Amino acid sequence: MSVAYRSAAIAFAASAATLAQAAALPFAGLRTDYSYVELANMALAARVVIAADIAEAIPLKADAAAGVAPDVTRYYVQADVRALIGGSAVPARVTYLVDLPNDARGKRLKLKGVPVLLFATTGATPGELRLVGPRAQVPRTPDNEARLRAILTEAVRSDAPPAITGITRAFHVAGSLPGEGETQIFLRTGDRRPISLSILRRPHEQPRWAVALSELVDDSAAPPRPDSLLWYRLACGLPRTLPDSALGTMGAEDAAIAREDYQVVLKGLGPCAG
Repeated sequence: MSVAYRSAAIAFAASAATLAQAAALPFAGLRTDYSYVELANMALAARVVIAADIAEAIPLKADAAAGVAPDVTRYYVQADVRALIGGSAVPARVTYLVDLPNDARGKRLKLKGVPVLLFATTGATPGELRLVGPRAQVPRTPDNEARLRAILTEAVRSDAPPAITGITRAFHVAGSLPGEGETQIFLRTGDRRPISLSILRRPHEQPRWAVALSELVDDSAAPPRPDSLLWYRLACGLPRTLPDSALGTMGAEDAAIAREDYQVVLKGLGPCAG
């Protein structure tokens, strides 16, 4: 995480309360329902994250919008920057292209004055942006701002959970009573910091699971809070099945339980939706 990105995120957090209290503004028919996963995907991929107001949105002619569907319009947008949320400095006015569906009557959208959040990379020309995805011009609602602020605040912390890149090993130990046991699963991460999962089984109880940001599981370990960066890393980074390579020389019965326990974790996390 760059120093500029960290400084911008901290500065944004300081002013976020005022932004969040702003009255709801019209969004020209743009969809405002962004999931946590979609916002996190774009925030972590972007070189710059900007709060801006659209100054002009010029529809492009067909020859400048090759490949765009008939019910979609490509706009050349000029936007005035209101806050640099993350990334390096940009000019007071930025430009970019965005493809947007026409309204229910098939008419082009009237975008002038619409407040937006932009997730982008920078182009060769100062102020020229390239959005990181087709929905990376996000209506700047208080809810979208608040969730974006939470994502970036977590992402710049020194102990921010790393990306999950695989599973190194797993093992299951049966308890002294029938139906009792514990499975531990150790994860591989992008920065080699350990993350481990533990699943406890007790007779006549539902399995309980927890995650620890180390190879040692203590009493404070618990499932991650939904719509948190740790939840996102696990829900979107874990494979759908426990790989055979992680089971080592475990016996068939213990391996079967380990696989079942891994599914308990996936079910508890829920889908990586967005």
